[in-house]
Amino acid sequence: MVSFLEFEKPIAELEARIVELRATASVGDINIDGEIATLEQRAAKLLSDTYGKLTPWQKTQVARHAERPHFKDYVAGMFDNFMPLAGDRAFADDQAIIGGFATLGERKVMVIGHEKGDDTASRVRHNFGMAKPEGYRKAIRLMELADRFGLPVVSLVDTSGAFPGVQAEERGQAEAIARSTEACLKLGVPMVAAVVGEGGSGGAIALAAANRVLMFEHAIYSVISPEGCASILWRTADKASDAATAMQVTAQHLKALGVIDRIVAEPVGGAHRDPVQAIASLGAAIEAELDALDGLSADALRTDRADKFLAIGV
Repeated sequence: MVSFLEFEKPIAELEARIVELRATASVGDINIDGEIATLEQRAAKLLSDTYGKLTPWQKTQVARHAERPHFKDYVAGMFDNFMPLAGDRAFADDQAIIGGFATLGERKVMVIGHEKGDDTASRVRHNFGMAKPEGYRKAIRLMELADRFGLPVVSLVDTSGAFPGVQAEERGQAEAIARSTEACLKLGVPMVAAVVGEGGSGGAIALAAANRVLMFEHAIYSVISPEGCASILWRTADKASDAATAMQVTAQHLKALGVIDRIVAEPVGGAHRDPVQAIASLGAAIEAELDALDGLSADALRTDRADKFLAIGV
């Protein structure tokens, strides 16, 4: 059963009514298949209409939906032969960022991404996808390893931001994020990044300074969370909806601004309603972008990346 968001209440009421009618039909002799079919059509149209005109704040809620696919789901559904590689070889193995060798179609790649977890225990273990310096240093190590072996890098971004705790600052959070961003830009192999949920601040760009940046249709990507922006500008997080609109955090805004290169369509109602279809769509899009980058030299890839980011805002 899908968990409904606040703005989905009318959809939830219709679907609850459908469930009730099905339960009634299963124990009685009354034929109400026609009524159920009518309600299903109404629910499907309402879902399509609702998701066809989401506000930036509503898209933020969808991007954060707990039932959206997570890194482990993409690894299981999109890649084969995943071999995780652990640790930054300096301090610890940060479970907020996971990566390793894998096969995408017929292509060997290095895949790296944020893992938020999907229940209380796993969310705590993965620190809700908020990486510490050792997580970004692990990512740097894996990117350098991929460069050494000539493997394309695929990154899956889904984080509210880097971990803001004192321990992270003591261990050089800002430096680690900057070095990770630099490592992306220096790669001599193709890199494709995909924002699959939240793309929050430096914690996202550290894995997303790629040749091609993709975004799911209902994902968000921003320099600060809407709540954080509202707290600074209006001194209250209650203005988060206004902040999300002003910041232009949606895939559609960012494609128009040239910040991202491609929007990947989600199933009607969001990726959480049909994870299998969402994962398949993303996999096909990533493979297409890697195909387009095939044959470019290391210098050409670096120049392509530099030109892409220097052109933003010009």
